[in-house]
Amino acid sequence: MDATPDLLRMANPLAANARDLDRELHWFADVLNLRLQLYFGVETSCSSIADLPPPDLSRSVSSYAQFLQQHHLSTEERLILLLALIPHIRPQLLDVLWGKNESIDRGFTEFGGLHGATHSGFIPTGETAAFLVAGDSLVDRFALTQLFEGDRTFARQDVLSLAPVAPGEPILSGALLLSQEYRDRFTTGIEHKPNFNSNFPARRIETQLDWNALVLPAAVLEQLEEIKHWIYYGRELLQDWDMAAKLRPGFTSLFYGAPGTGKTFSACLLGKHCGCDVYRVDLSLVVSKYIGETEKNLAKIFDLAEHKNWILLFDEADALFGKRTKVDDSHDRYANQEISFLLQRIEDFNGVVILSSNLKTNIDDAFLRRFQSVIAFPMPKAAERLRIWKHAFSAKAILDDRINLNRIAETYELSGGTIMNAVRYSSLKALSRRSQTILLEDLEEGIRREFLKEGRTL
Repeated sequence: MDATPDLLRMANPLAANARDLDRELHWFADVLNLRLQLYFGVETSCSSIADLPPPDLSRSVSSYAQFLQQHHLSTEERLILLLALIPHIRPQLLDVLWGKNESIDRGFTEFGGLHGATHSGFIPTGETAAFLVAGDSLVDRFALTQLFEGDRTFARQDVLSLAPVAPGEPILSGALLLSQEYRDRFTTGIEHKPNFNSNFPARRIETQLDWNALVLPAAVLEQLEEIKHWIYYGRELLQDWDMAAKLRPGFTSLFYGAPGTGKTFSACLLGKHCGCDVYRVDLSLVVSKYIGETEKNLAKIFDLAEHKNWILLFDEADALFGKRTKVDDSHDRYANQEISFLLQRIEDFNGVVILSSNLKTNIDDAFLRRFQSVIAFPMPKAAERLRIWKHAFSAKAILDDRINLNRIAETYELSGGTIMNAVRYSSLKALSRRSQTILLEDLEEGIRREFLKEGRTL
């Protein structure tokens, strides 16, 4: 069977970007050449780079073109975006900027640019962008600096920024930094998934199960639907219904209940059904005893998650979102400042945040007042436990004739997660015997072990 059609389908996002960027790079090369001609007084038929219009990509479906269309980038923004992208895709285009100024026997200051530690090509800076789009015009140069401010697309979408510079040095001497997410999006068309590390202390979690595997009371399922509605229609509510000035940009919910009642599972299912990645934040790497470090660690997470279609899950959130303490010393004061910082970041965050806790009373009231929903995950009742037991075992497993799931569901008050632990134990015991039969004594031993974990007895 010919695999070529499948390969073509897989390559489509990459090929679409390559096609459009090839056209863009030819335009960029013409603009750069014209800027150099105008700057050095070479006779040309054009009087301004505005005489060279960009390619028409309005009907293109590439990730790059869709970004241009969605954010209505100006010609100047488009050129700067390409300037930042060129070292990654066609670095030789900028070699012309290595030219030497013969009058001072060094490079042209106005071209900007940096030498990389390993990259042998020209690394553009803000100064390079200013030369390209502004030339000698101070008005255009001053306008260019505004393109990197917080309310403009580059900063608001975390697309492009200027690298920090040493104190007292010009801000435009910083290198143009294109985020890895958008570099991947504009080239391969594949969204970048951040790796778990100290700079991003959160792991992507998912489930292979479907919504019908979630056994919860109807009232809880209805509350989960509210979160789904926000993910589906929140942007429409804020933008099309002009509610952005009246409502916070994101959605925050507290899931509380005993371990194993479905809190994390529900978050995974929300992500799966709404097309959102779910990242569980590792609080052990976030909370720090050093003053200011916790806020810095949280800022890394929220900054990277901004404008992404993500759900942030703070599991066992009591450690970070717990009640504020009476201020007796500087550590208490800074702990309370951490909570205030969290409140502000959550209110400003435009995504979905889920806090998970065993007890609602452990969470600071200041957070509770700002949550859009507070959802209690109760221990399952006998009928719900029976549903979980019936779907818990492998299709290959054979239940001992002595196993009465109705009796087990009635007798043992267990959470869904605890039931699955007992199923795991009894299934492994069967496999260790090289058998497919789940024995009653193994199942009861698995249940007994779970009871012991909780300090209970059968």
